Amino acid sequence: MNEMVLTRNNSRGFRELNSILTVMAREVTLLFKSPSTLIASLAMPIMMMGMVGGNLMQNMTGGLDFDFGGFMLVGMLVNMLFMMVSMNMTSLVEDRETDFNQEMLVSPVSRYSLVIGKILGGTFGAIVSMAGTLVIGLFMGVTLPVGKLLLILALSPLFCLSGGALAMMLIGFIRSKKAANMAVMIITMPQMFLSGAIIPINHTEGVLMVLSRLMPMTYCLDLARAVVNAGTPEYDSIVMFNPVTNFIAIAALTVACLIIGTFFYARADKNR
Repeated sequence: MNEMVLTRNNSRGFRELNSILTVMAREVTLLFKSPSTLIASLAMPIMMMGMVGGNLMQNMTGGLDFDFGGFMLVGMLVNMLFMMVSMNMTSLVEDRETDFNQEMLVSPVSRYSLVIGKILGGTFGAIVSMAGTLVIGLFMGVTLPVGKLLLILALSPLFCLSGGALAMMLIGFIRSKKAANMAVMIITMPQMFLSGAIIPINHTEGVLMVLSRLMPMTYCLDLARAVVNAGTPEYDSIVMFNPVTNFIAIAALTVACLIIGTFFYARADKNR
């Protein structure tokens, strides 16, 4: 009996993993079939890092007791992961319109596997945008050690999962792709400033402080900066929370957003 239960569980686990990989492969294939999306993944860092970051470096870095260039580069790397994955999640609304979702949701696999596969598939395009950010940073004279970059890359699936889950929570209540695009911009742009991607928020108070603590990117950024600045004199000036606290906050917010978003998204398709 125990062997039968174990076999059944293994079979189900394999089926769920296969579903995640299949949806992920579909997203990567669609990315390569859409050169404009690839170009946007590379062009976005030029605007965000080159224009916004460049102006801040030239005008607002006086008096800081840490290297603002490195601070901003880490912030923009994580921000681009969130932005590109969130934008990719809006295609779920288009999938609904073409009835592709109906075919997926009636399959004998967990809805969460389908959503996680979608998010991980969008991670590839997000990492492309990271490469664009690094190139712009190189032209600006801002770089990170290879070892630190590899650590951020290792954490990128976690960050993308967090950003995709947040977008999923909004998409679960939205029926129009135009509205979905607007909603994603509404959550990604404020996060860039309120979570500390390019502006330090160590001394933020009041309503802005509350909002920043509700945003998963705040903790993703802080975890990335903890990894990059570990063992340096600048650590206490840059990092706000203990890395364990950051990880727990990321996990809690990601799970909450994923459950809420997936529930209402699947419910909307069921009621069609």
